[in-house]
Amino acid sequence: MLRDVMAIVLAGGRGSRLDPLTRDRAKPAVSFGGIYRIIDFTLSNCINSDLRKILVLTQYKAVSLNRHIDQGWMFLCRELDEYIEVIPPQQRIGESWYQGTADAIYQNVYTIEKAAPRDTLILAGDHIYKMNYAEMIAVHRKNKADLTIACLTVPISQAREFGVLAVDESGRIIGFREKPEDPDPIPGQPDMALASMGIYVFNTDVMYERLFQDAAKKEASSHDFGKDIIPEMLKSASRVFAYPFRDENRKQAAYWRDVGTLDAYFQTNMDLISVDPILNLYDREWPIHTYQPPMPPPKFVHTDHDRRGAAFNSIVCQGAIVSGGQVYRSIISPGVRINSFSLVEDAILFDGVEVGRYAKIRRAIIDKDVKIPAGFEIGYNRELDLARGLTVTDEGVTVVAKAEDLERFVPHGG
Repeated sequence: MLRDVMAIVLAGGRGSRLDPLTRDRAKPAVSFGGIYRIIDFTLSNCINSDLRKILVLTQYKAVSLNRHIDQGWMFLCRELDEYIEVIPPQQRIGESWYQGTADAIYQNVYTIEKAAPRDTLILAGDHIYKMNYAEMIAVHRKNKADLTIACLTVPISQAREFGVLAVDESGRIIGFREKPEDPDPIPGQPDMALASMGIYVFNTDVMYERLFQDAAKKEASSHDFGKDIIPEMLKSASRVFAYPFRDENRKQAAYWRDVGTLDAYFQTNMDLISVDPILNLYDREWPIHTYQPPMPPPKFVHTDHDRRGAAFNSIVCQGAIVSGGQVYRSIISPGVRINSFSLVEDAILFDGVEVGRYAKIRRAIIDKDVKIPAGFEIGYNRELDLARGLTVTDEGVTVVAKAEDLERFVPHGG
């Protein structure tokens, strides 16, 4: 166990591009794959990497996230100095909320100092991937680095969305630009660039020094690692190294996804239901932990030739009842009920959704506790969905917000 390392998960993201899924919850708390939340992947990576001191820094609409961690992640033993601790903004140092990623860490330096870690691992709580952080920390220490940044190779057309690194032959970073318009290609690979994953291992003493220097600049800094801290470190003699992403997904291609838009979120979920999913959730050597609600197994009701409850190429979670309806290529979350003669295709149904008789859903995301009236259609008429005030993405995915009242669109209540 890496007792001299503290992991800090930044989980305060607003996730505005995932609206309406983030109207009532922070992005890391958004459901994924039926039973998981997005943050479960980062936290599982920590546990599977033998990291047992974890702080989760929240900010935006954190009630759902706090509840999920309290229900599903409080299995570590405080008596053995193991913990996952959720810390809301306390304004202990200043009177403002977190101004950037570096400021979020700076405002919690007293909590970090109590644990006295040799190294500090800083993570984002809103990406889907599998990674052994212990291997990265080992390389960081071997290099005697002040800072190590995890990176992955991306097409240069996508690199504008990332911090882009330039490295020498030893892997030492010699250049860093945050979201450049003209990304630097990898030498010998003109179509590819080296992108920061937002995963940092700091020598803790160096981190303190840099954070206090940055905080002293006040309005002259945006207090962000990519925009401020890293460029300043490269101007000095700091030892800053790149760490190429090593995937624990055990597939041919490295898997890392930023589900920052509704279309990316939808497609990443749909990847899970393919015959050979790109993301391997069935690897017992690298399990993804989460809260498992105490619900009965899923049930399929088949009464006669016309009322067949069935699901094909789909994920159906505990507590779901497919009662005479048909489900194709979809994710059915806990507690969902799909009534007779209804049809669900290429859809994600969150917890507690009820699909009425003869209703039809296609290419849609339905948030929690939505009751879909009998005979109602979603995803078949873009203009009608928009006229109802529903969100429709560029790629034609219709999104229904949490507890949306769809009955008001039914003439005369029926």
